[in-house]
Amino acid sequence: MSIPVISIAQMREWEKASWAAGKSEADVIRQVGKIVAREALRLTKPGDTILILAGKGHNGDDSRCAREHLADRRVETLDVKNAEADFSKLDPLLNSRPALIIDGLFGIGINRPLDPPWIKFIERINTAQLPVLAVDVPSGLNADSGEPQGAAIEAAVTLTVGAPKIGLLQHRATRYVGQLIVAQDTGLIECPHRSDLAWTVPEDFRGFPPRRPVAGHKGTFGHLAILAGSLGYHGAAVLASRGAQRAQPGLITLFTQEAAYVPIAAQLQSVMVQVWSPKIELPGKFSAVLVGPGLASPDVPEELKETARRLWRESPVPVIADASALDWLPADHIPKAALRVITPHPGEAARLCAFKSTAAEVQADRPQWVRILSRRFSDTWVVLKGHQTLIGRSNTHIFVNSSGNPFLGQGGSGDTLSGYLAGLLAQPALQNDPGRTIRFAVWQHGASADLLTRTTPNWIVEELLNTLGSAR
Repeated sequence: MSIPVISIAQMREWEKASWAAGKSEADVIRQVGKIVAREALRLTKPGDTILILAGKGHNGDDSRCAREHLADRRVETLDVKNAEADFSKLDPLLNSRPALIIDGLFGIGINRPLDPPWIKFIERINTAQLPVLAVDVPSGLNADSGEPQGAAIEAAVTLTVGAPKIGLLQHRATRYVGQLIVAQDTGLIECPHRSDLAWTVPEDFRGFPPRRPVAGHKGTFGHLAILAGSLGYHGAAVLASRGAQRAQPGLITLFTQEAAYVPIAAQLQSVMVQVWSPKIELPGKFSAVLVGPGLASPDVPEELKETARRLWRESPVPVIADASALDWLPADHIPKAALRVITPHPGEAARLCAFKSTAAEVQADRPQWVRILSRRFSDTWVVLKGHQTLIGRSNTHIFVNSSGNPFLGQGGSGDTLSGYLAGLLAQPALQNDPGRTIRFAVWQHGASADLLTRTTPNWIVEELLNTLGSAR
C-alpha cells in the first residue's frame, strides 16, 4: 500500500501509460480539482475567501476545476498568463487577506530559472504571509532537486498528485513544501514504478495491530524492561514508561538510578519501579529492553553503560536504544536474527557514524544516513527522527513517515515515542513483522499529535500521552 517516491521523468511515464490505457486527461484534471477543493475546504471555514492563482498549464486547470466544488466559500480567481502584466492585479487581491491561496501557477514541468517578473510575482505572494495550498508542487520549486528556480512559493500545504516527487522530500525543500499530502485517487492507472523510498499511508496499518486473543492475559503480551532515569532527568523515564503503557504490553518494569527512584516511583502506578543494580540479570524474563531515556546525568555508572553494551551484543530479545544510550553502543556483531532498533535525531546520527560529520550533512541526505548507520550497527533498524521521520535498514526499503507536525518539537516527545515503540516490540505477536511494528509506532505517534493539534493547539507532551494510540 505504501506509495513509491518518484522522479519527474517517472511521473511523466506514469501519465503517458495512463493515457495509453484509455484514461482521459480531462477526467484526471476534474478529479484532481475535486481533491484540491476537498483540501481547501478542510483548511478554511464557511464564508472564508479563497484566492485561486491559476497558470497556463495543467496545474492551473486543476486549480480552476476546484472552484465549482468550493461550497460556502467566496472564491476569487486570477488567471496569470503574464507575470509582469498581471502583477498589478495581485496586490489588491492579497491586501484583502484571503483565508487561503490555491497555488496553481507552475507544476513539475518547470526546468529553468524563472524570469525576473515571475520571481517578483512569487516573492510578493510570500511576503503576504498568507496560508497557501500548492497544487502538486510549490510553484518555482524543482520537483527533482528540491531547489527553487530563482524563487518558489512557500506553501503551508502541498497536495502532490499521485505520488511524492523526490525533490519534495529534500530537507532544503521543507520551507517551500510545508505539510506534504498525497492525492491518490486521481484516475491514473496504478503507479508502474517501484522505489527504494516509500511514503507511508494510514492504509498500511489496516488490521494492525492484530486483534488480541480473547483468552489472552498479561503473560501473553510480553514484559518490557526499561533502563532509564537519573538525577535531574527523571521526567524522561516517566514519559517513556507512560508511552510504553499506551502500547499495552502485559508488564513493564522500570530500572532507574537510586537518586531518581522516589520522584519516578511516585508518578507511576502499574509500572513496576526498581533501583538498578549490576546484579540484576537482563534480559532474563523480559521480552524486550529499552535503554537510554533520561540517562544523561554524569553520575550514571559505567556498569550500567556496560550492561547496555552487553545487551546490544548478546541479547536474544529486541533491544531499543535511545538518547544517551546511543553513544554507548558497540559497532559489533549481534546474534543472528536479533532485533535491534536505534532512534537518533540528526545530531545524534552525526555522532554515531565512524567518521566526523555534522547534523547538516545528515539532513542533506537522510536516506543515505539511515543506510550508513544501519550498516555500522549490524543491519539494525534505524528510526531517523525529524520532519518526515525515516524508518529502514541497510538493504531494505526506507519508509518516509507521513504524520506529525512541528508541535512534536518539544522536550519529552522522543522519550514518549521510544517508550511506545518498545511497548509494541515487547509483544511477541508484534515481533513477527518488526518493520511494520516500528513504522506503526512512528506513524501513530505523529498521527496522534495531528489529532490533538486539531482540538488543542497548545498541547504539551503529557497530553500527547492521553491521545497516543487513538489515531486511525
